[in-house]
Amino acid sequence: MPEYQTPPISPMAIAFDAEKLTLSPEGPTLTRRMSDLEGLFRDHDAWSAAASGDDPIVYTVVSSPVPEVERELPQSITTIMPGDTAGELWMTKGHQHPDHQGEIYLALHGRGGLLMFDGERTEWLDMLPGTIGYIPPGWAHRSVNTGDEPYSFLAVYPGGAGHDYGWVLERGMGSRAFRAESGVDLRPYAE
Repeated sequence: MPEYQTPPISPMAIAFDAEKLTLSPEGPTLTRRMSDLEGLFRDHDAWSAAASGDDPIVYTVVSSPVPEVERELPQSITTIMPGDTAGELWMTKGHQHPDHQGEIYLALHGRGGLLMFDGERTEWLDMLPGTIGYIPPGWAHRSVNTGDEPYSFLAVYPGGAGHDYGWVLERGMGSRAFRAESGVDLRPYAE
């Protein structure tokens, strides 16, 4: 598996292949299966059946070689497969940055959404190719595939911000995204 570069990083060009959704040179690739998403779907029984059955790939993250360290700006391309679990759309785990910093997502392919939660307020951004979603410091965020084909986006984020996945498991995301004729039906998280 490719590795992250070791700081100090020299200037570099990173090639982005819009058709293949790859970065070159490449860094590590992360694959999340249904079994990796325990505690995220409202219907635990439906999640458990999918995780113990064919355990499908829900999303992948292809990274550049820029490391997740202080003062660097790593990039990654996340691709979320289309699907739902008991009507709840497939999504990323979602996280909060322990060191509150902003982040941007650029939608590349498919239809998706960016769900954000600051502990009190929930915000939703529809993400279509060419849309830049801005995530302000202090907002937990999760991406959701709202379409019928893979949804991909480029993320650029501060390397030292960290990823706190437990924050989302403890507090939720304010809303859950369910399949609807219009693409998404946001429902209260605790419903």
